[in-house]
Amino acid sequence: MIPLHWYLIVAGALFCLGLYGILARRNAVAILMSIELVLNSVNLNLVAFWRYLAPETVNGQMFAIIVFAVAAAEAAVGLGLIISIYRNRQTVIVEDINLLKW
Repeated sequence: MIPLHWYLIVAGALFCLGLYGILARRNAVAILMSIELVLNSVNLNLVAFWRYLAPETVNGQMFAIIVFAVAAAEAAVGLGLIISIYRNRQTVIVEDINLLKW
């Protein structure tokens, strides 16, 4: 059986990789993909803690399903906004998107 701390190390690495992608990337699509990495690390933590602390209940799985739904909604709304911005500004570079300035 794989120990809990291995799952936590992998989830921490995924979270750090996603956080680096959010802070270092300029492309809005890459930033959305990095947010998905962060949400996947949260799911890994939820399922790992569920498995090791309370496997008789389904609390961890239910929270993971909710996070999956939030991630799907975030991807749909985010991609819709990025497509709309690209049609208006012809760029997906985050520094070039200044919609509040004229």
